[in-house]
Formats: sequence, C-alpha cells, structure tokens
Amino acid sequence: MSKRLPRPNGHNHLLATLSLEDQALVQPHLTDVAMDTGMILEEPDQPIEQIFFPMSGITSMIVSGGQNQRRIEAGLFGCEGMSGTSILLGAPSTPNELRVQVPGHARMISTDRLRELLTQSPGLQQHFLKFVQAPFIQTSHTALSNKSGSLEERLARWLLMCHDRVEGDRLLLTHDFIAIMLGTRRAGVTEGTQILEGKGVIRAKRGEITVLDRDGLEEEAGGSYGVPEAEYARLFGAKENR
Repeated sequence: MSKRLPRPNGHNHLLATLSLEDQALVQPHLTDVAMDTGMILEEPDQPIEQIFFPMSGITSMIVSGGQNQRRIEAGLFGCEGMSGTSILLGAPSTPNELRVQVPGHARMISTDRLRELLTQSPGLQQHFLKFVQAPFIQTSHTALSNKSGSLEERLARWLLMCHDRVEGDRLLLTHDFIAIMLGTRRAGVTEGTQILEGKGVIRAKRGEITVLDRDGLEEEAGGSYGVPEAEYARLFGAKENR
C-alpha cells in the first residue's frame, strides 16, 4: 500500500494548494529556514512570533503535565501542515510545545504579517482554518489509540505516521525518543519493536527503523490508523503517494 499523505516535491502542501491569487499574496513574505532536530517552533505559554510551513521533516506537538511533568506526543505534522494553528483561532499562545523530531526545511512567515494577510483575503483565512480540522481529528484518534490500543498497535500507527512524512522507508529514530512520544518505557518500545521485526514488517537497528512491509504494518496498526489521513485527503484532495 502507498503512503497516505502527499509528497509535493519539496514544497509545503498547504501552500501549494492555495489559489494562485493567495499564493501571490503570501509568497513575497516567506523565507526559507532549516529545522534542526530538537528545534522548538512554539514554547508553552509564550507568544507565537513565527509560523512555519514545513517542506520536509517532522514536528511533534508535545503535551506535558502532572506532578512529574510527564511528556507525551499528542500529534505530529510534516509537509502537509503548518504551525501556528492557535493564531488562526485567535489565541496568541498555546500551553503545548512544538518540537522538531526529524530535521528538514520550512517556509517561515512572521505572525504579524500573516495576521495582516488573513484580513486581506478571506480565501486565505478559510484555507488555513480548514487545516485546523486535520490535527484535531489526528489528536482525537491519538487519544483513542493511547486508551484502547496495545503497545504494538500504537507503535505501528506512529511509525506509519512518520513513514507518511519522510522520503523513502528509513526512519532515524531512537528508542528513547519513541518512548517519550508514546508515553511508555524504553523497554516497552524495545519489546514492541522486536515483535514487529519478528513479523517482518520493519527492520530495526540502533537509531534507525526501516519499513519493510507497509501493508503488514497497517494490519498491525488495525483501526488506530487511517481516519485522520482520510480526513486530510477529503479536505485537501491528497492522493496516496509512494
């Protein structure tokens, strides 16, 4: 089975699907930036000053709380999305953190400039607001998966989501990082990885996981994967890509 999200040849899909008029409006205000691993795009409860449209790489939305300030990933996005959804909804900040987990490149615009452009073009505002539906659906299914899915199902789902957003089949990810993202112990990630590897759907070595059998991995994820991806396709006409 093919990947579920668009790979628009080094472009951001949200920007690429704007009308020609809105592309002309936004383009002069965008700058290219590198996104390194660990780079924070949004800090909790801090004003959002820049908005990023990734062309490659993966960014995680991380939620923390409780007595021990536990951290878990609530969602992720790549070249299909954008940061700054709080700004689109009229909030200047968010209690969550956006952190780059797989390096890449992005187009960047200042928050103040984007606000000005949104007032100039209702179509631009509507286009970006429509995207807010996508992470909302993804986050709700992450909650469902965390509650009812086995560790192998959750791991398979997360690997598929990452696989959708990278070129090729190699994922440069450590077990320690995956454990934080899934909110589980490192030993649990190691066990889950070994189970999936034993079934021949992935190959794992230090700091790297390779997807060998996408169809098999989707079977392992079960119903925990697919609905958010289908919703994005419905909203933005995305087709499956290899």
